[in-house]
Amino acid sequence: MADKPKSGELLGVPYNFERPSVSRLLSSYWQPGDGMLVEKPFGIGYTLNLASWRSWVVLGIAGVLLWNEQSDGTADETDEDEPVEVVVD
Repeated sequence: MADKPKSGELLGVPYNFERPSVSRLLSSYWQPGDGMLVEKPFGIGYTLNLASWRSWVVLGIAGVLLWNEQSDGTADETDEDEPVEVVVD
């Protein structure tokens, strides 16, 4: 049986199933000359380039949204226990 390629591109989406090394992991997440998205060091698709300021903006917005979602449920728990009046004509 022929060996299948462990890295390449399929329908424009990169994939890499080679065993990752520490240096390859670090160099793939920090590429100052590239854009916001770079190829993943292991797996299918793209990941954020932490050398780009745009990636930090995306991470900050995701963190704020996560914090907001978690804090919404604890602020007004008493409002949910009150009865609701429904008028039907």
